[in-house]
Formats: sequence, C-alpha cells, structure tokens
Amino acid sequence: MVEIAPDTDTAVRGIEPGSTVLIGGFGPAGQPYALIDALRRRGAGELTVVNNNAGNGDTGLAALLATGQVRKIICSFPRQVDSYVFERLYAEGRIELEVAPQGNLAERIRAAGAGIGAFYTPTGAGTMLAEGKESRVIAGREHVLEYPIHADVALIRAHTADEAGNLVYRRTGRNFGPIMATAARVTIAEVTRVVPAGALDPEAVVTPGIYVDRVVVTA
Repeated sequence: MVEIAPDTDTAVRGIEPGSTVLIGGFGPAGQPYALIDALRRRGAGELTVVNNNAGNGDTGLAALLATGQVRKIICSFPRQVDSYVFERLYAEGRIELEVAPQGNLAERIRAAGAGIGAFYTPTGAGTMLAEGKESRVIAGREHVLEYPIHADVALIRAHTADEAGNLVYRRTGRNFGPIMATAARVTIAEVTRVVPAGALDPEAVVTPGIYVDRVVVTA
C-alpha cells in the first residue's frame, strides 16, 4: 500500500541537495503548493526543477526560487507578467535556464516513464533550441534528437486518492501530473482527500497507485 504521510514535511523527507524534481502544474492550476512549501522548508539546495513555467507571483514555485535553492530550471514559459522572481534571479546569473518547447517537454517526461531512450521531433529544428543537438532528415523534414527527463522526485497535485495510491484529478489540474508520476523514482501527491481502496471508479483513475509512493492530504 502507498504511504499516507501525516504532513507535508514528512512527505518530502529524503529529497537531497542536487536532486532533480518534477513539479506539476500549468501556472497555478494543479501546482502542489503545500509540497513546494515543505520542500522550501526542508532547505535542500542545488536543485534542478522541471515545470511548465518558472513561477507566478511570490508563492509556490516562485517562493522556492526566491530562496536560492534551485540551481537550474527546465521549462517552456519562463517569462510571464508575474514571473519577476525568476527574471531577477536570471538577470543576476543566479539560476540556469533550459527552455524546451511545451510539446517536447511533455514528451521528454513521458518518454522517461515509458522507457524510451530518445526520440526525434521536428519541433525546434533549425532554431537556437537545436544547437548542439543531433539531427537527421526524416521524410524530407529535419528532426532533432531529444532525450528523456528522468527525475529523483515528482511533486504533483491530484484531487482524490485511495488507500492504494490511485489518483483522480480535477479538471485542468490534471495537466503534467500523470506523466510526471511515471518519470520519477519517488512520486509524492498532495490531495484533498483519501478514500478507502476500491471506492474510486477504476474507469476514472488516471494515475495507478503503482506509480505513487506517498500521499498527503492538504487543504
């Protein structure tokens, strides 16, 4: 059975300095705020964080960046109207950035979970994003070789879990959570509630419990 952690600080134990951490969310939607705050309190530094964005305002991921614990961020959209924390850190040379087109980012995460060694994609070919990468022409079109993103830990937000760790998401909060859960050695999910095993309709389960290591209930 999955571990039901009593609190978020217990849930994030074992995340060490230098870890690669997948963090779910598309902007605020589906962002595991409580787990991010616990990671911030834990104080592990030199982290590589993978997220679609680079933080909003001064909460959640942005608050984690502000502590200086993140060495590198891999994301699709680093600049938004309220991404001032990241912009300041980047301008000061205090954080490294790897930009990945959104589809490539999602597929690199999914490939890690699916055991795919690498894949070719036309997205980014012929641009600065392809510099230094292997490429080949497929069906008359240039493709770039991309590699999976494996992680030590995934922090995700779901709506409901059962005692076996099966997860159901709520609307757009689903986004990157399902693929991130498969691509990390340890997956930690914050949820609104935990129900008995068997209470969830199997047809509604998006992330099977085999991919989930710890669950914690948050507000």
